[in-house]
This record gives sequence, structure tokens and C-alpha cells, in this order.
Amino acid sequence: MNTRLQQFLTAENISQSQFADSIGVARASISHILSGRNKPGFDFIESMARRYPTLNLEWLITGNGRMYNAEETVSCADEGVSVRESQKQIDKIVVFFTDGTFAEYK
Repeated sequence: MNTRLQQFLTAENISQSQFADSIGVARASISHILSGRNKPGFDFIESMARRYPTLNLEWLITGNGRMYNAEETVSCADEGVSVRESQKQIDKIVVFFTDGTFAEYK
């Protein structure tokens, strides 16, 4: 599970200390779990589930399935770009045309 937790932190682009603060646990406990010294308890997993509702707990615990439960993906096939949206909403999209003009969509 420590490897999957590290993968999650990387996917969320947060540090161990930011993660610990976000779920209300001691920073040292994250370090101990990631090193394999300790295993997370129920309270730890419950705190993660509350703070990160799109995290798939089955994946976290067993490795089965995908990292996220409800994942919306916006993709631009021509550019090969894919963006995972969890709690963020798109505010506006700006399209730039080759003639130097642009269109803004809200």
C-alpha cells in the first residue's frame, strides 16, 4: 500500500507534509507508512476518504481497479492532452486561431 500511497501523492502533486496536514495526521506517520515501517489504520483511511472522495479505496488497499472512482477526463485528441478533473471546474476556454484572433468561451 505504501507504493500506491506514493503514487497518489504524485498524482495529486502534493508533498508528504501537505498530505498529512490535509487529512489531519502527524507528518511523521506519513513518512512511516511510506517507508513501510507502519501500516495505516482505519482512522487514517477514513480521513483520506473524507478529504479525497474520488480516491478509490479498493485500489489504495488492494491495488485492484483505478486510482480514482469518478473521473472526468477532458481530452484534446489532436494535441494528445488529457486532463483529470476531480474537484476543479473549468471557468473559461480560450481558442487561438492561426489568423491571430481568438474566441473565449465561459
